[in-house]
Amino acid sequence: MAQLIKLNDYISRYEWNIYRYPTQFIRLKQDNWKKLYQMWMDQKEDEEALSAPEEEPLSFWSKLKTRIKRDNETEIEEPLTKEEILPLSEEGLKYYFLDKLYPFQLKWATSTVTDVSFINPGYYHDSTLKFFLQRFPDIYLVMYNPVFQIKKAVIDGEIIGISPIGIEIMSLLETKPHQSIIADGERTWVIQGDSEERTMINPLISLKRTEQIINNILLLEDIEFPIQKSVISRTNQIMFTREPYRTNLIDSSSFEKWFQNKRKLLSPLKNQQLKVAELLLKHCATTSVKRPEWEDDDDSFYTQSEED
Repeated sequence: MAQLIKLNDYISRYEWNIYRYPTQFIRLKQDNWKKLYQMWMDQKEDEEALSAPEEEPLSFWSKLKTRIKRDNETEIEEPLTKEEILPLSEEGLKYYFLDKLYPFQLKWATSTVTDVSFINPGYYHDSTLKFFLQRFPDIYLVMYNPVFQIKKAVIDGEIIGISPIGIEIMSLLETKPHQSIIADGERTWVIQGDSEERTMINPLISLKRTEQIINNILLLEDIEFPIQKSVISRTNQIMFTREPYRTNLIDSSSFEKWFQNKRKLLSPLKNQQLKVAELLLKHCATTSVKRPEWEDDDDSFYTQSEED
């Protein structure tokens, strides 16, 4: 599950300490998956308890919260809820777990212990953001439409994935499956269907602008790190006479190969990767307010409380 280090102009825990939170996220995710999986196995073996008519079984997530608090020797202050549906298969349990982690990722990308940003509720249902977070490995650090602060100007950026081996700037194009994307114009591209045709702004314009911003930031610190640009369509064919310079055009016929190459990348987090992420975060705009004193930062995903 990729890590969301920057969302729009919201404050992020990763910009607070990029060397701490990526490894902490991986550890917390692994620890909690093991706990959840063990409870799932225990429940499968205890069929009699699950089928007892007089007692409704508690949800996995409620039980996970109970076990986490018990492990920390913390008293349970709230009654457990019974609203969740039990996943029947291991595959279903994985998706269940990922869906439960998604709000937690948004929390880390919109708050610190002392400050908080007001998130657009639409991000909780953003299928594109979910795709990049839930389908890519933990070692990918994602900046989702970050807002860069360059001197006095604010500039919107494209989706940025920072892996141990380089940066990929991505533009995702989604239209009706039967339509084709004609990538020929300098300023506009054409979306062509059976009986309709319309134009769209050439996504290379925004990709190149984001690439130039990143290049300038890295040059300031004399850092070399590979950068590539990609236009991606999971559902449509992209037609072109010549592939753009240093830009991958990934359409429905080549998407699966590209996607699997990303998932197969085996590498620990790298110091250079974290350094690059730190530099980019330092040049992003951030809008936030102080967290109210009475607001609790506790979350059931934690296996231990945070000290800072």
